[in-house]
Amino acid sequence: MQKILVLRGDGIGPEVVGEALKILDKLGAKFEIAEGLIGGAAYDVHKNPLPKETLDKAMAADAVLLGAVGGPKWDGKVPFELRPEAALLGIRKALGLYANVRPAVVFDELADASTLKKGIVSGLDIIILRELTGGLYFGEPRGIKEENGQKIGFNTLVYSEKEIERIAVDAFELAMARNKKVTSVDKANVLESMVLWRSVVTRVSENYPSVALNHMYVDNAAMQLVKNPKQFDVIVTENTFGDILSDCASELTGSLGMLPSASLGRTPDGKKRALYEPIHGSAPDIAGKNMANPTATILSAALMLKTTFNRADLHDKIYAAVKKTLAQGFRTRDIWEEGKTLVGTSEMGDKIADNL
Repeated sequence: MQKILVLRGDGIGPEVVGEALKILDKLGAKFEIAEGLIGGAAYDVHKNPLPKETLDKAMAADAVLLGAVGGPKWDGKVPFELRPEAALLGIRKALGLYANVRPAVVFDELADASTLKKGIVSGLDIIILRELTGGLYFGEPRGIKEENGQKIGFNTLVYSEKEIERIAVDAFELAMARNKKVTSVDKANVLESMVLWRSVVTRVSENYPSVALNHMYVDNAAMQLVKNPKQFDVIVTENTFGDILSDCASELTGSLGMLPSASLGRTPDGKKRALYEPIHGSAPDIAGKNMANPTATILSAALMLKTTFNRADLHDKIYAAVKKTLAQGFRTRDIWEEGKTLVGTSEMGDKIADNL
C-alpha cells in the first residue's frame, strides 16, 4: 500500500491538512497514512524542529503532505538554527527536493477577487518552477561575524552547472506538456552566479528546439507579473527569486489560500521523493478560529494524487469540486466579496467534499 506522511505543523496547518484528509477519505483512495511532528510542534516535544523520527518516516513514505510551520511563539525564543522554519530547509535537503512546482491558476469564479483588473488575470494558468536546494538559502559560507567592532551578516549565492541544468531540464519538460514557452528569470546583469545560470539554461534549451526561451531580469519579471501575467507559461528561477515571485503570483489568483505546490526530487539512492504543501504560512493570527482557507492544501493533495500516485482522474475530480464550490458562491474570509456566502475552514472542506 502506498504511504503518505502527514505533517500538520503549526498555526493553521492542522486545520487545513485536516480538510485535505477529509477530501482524500471521501474519494475512497486507500493509502497507509502516518503522522509526524515538524516545526514548532516538534520543537516543543523534541527540542528539534525536524526530529530523526520524522525524517525516518519521510524517507519511508511515497509522499509527504505538509501544513505550515512557525509562529510568534518561537520567533526569537529558540536558537536560530532550531527555529521552526529550519525544518523546511532540512527536510528539503534530506529528501533531495530540488524542484518546487507552484501553479498559479485563476478560477473564473475568482477573477474578481484579484486586485488586478479581471481582463488581466482571467484565464491565467502559469507555473513558477523554483530551484529549491541551492542559492542563498543553502550557500556557504554564511553567518554573522564581528569585524572591526561591527557585526557583519553574510550569505552566499552559489550554483553549480549540475544544479542549474537539472532544474532547467524540468522546466523544458513541463513546457513541452503545456504551451512550449519558458521564461528564465535571473539577475545576470549584476551577479556572476546568474551569468552562469543564464548560460546553462540557454545550453539546455538547445535540446528543446520547439520550446521558446526568453530571459528576464527578476525586477522586470516582478513588474511583468502584475502588468501582463498571461505572457508567461513556465517561469524557472533560482531559490530566492522563486520564493518572492510565487508569492507575487498568489495575488493574481486572489489569495495565498488558493495556491498549492509540489516539491520534487530524488535522494542519493535514486528514489523519487515528493512533498506537497500550500504556499501560505502558518497564519497564527487566525489559527484555531475556523477562518483559514483550506483550498490550497486540498489542491496540494490533488497535485499529490496526480504527480506521485498517477491518479490524474482523482486530481481532476478535486479540481472540478473546488470549481463547483466557488461557482455556488461559497467563500472563506480571504476571498469573500459582497453577495457571496461566507464559510469557515471546515465548512469549505465540507462543501468541496459534497461536490465530489
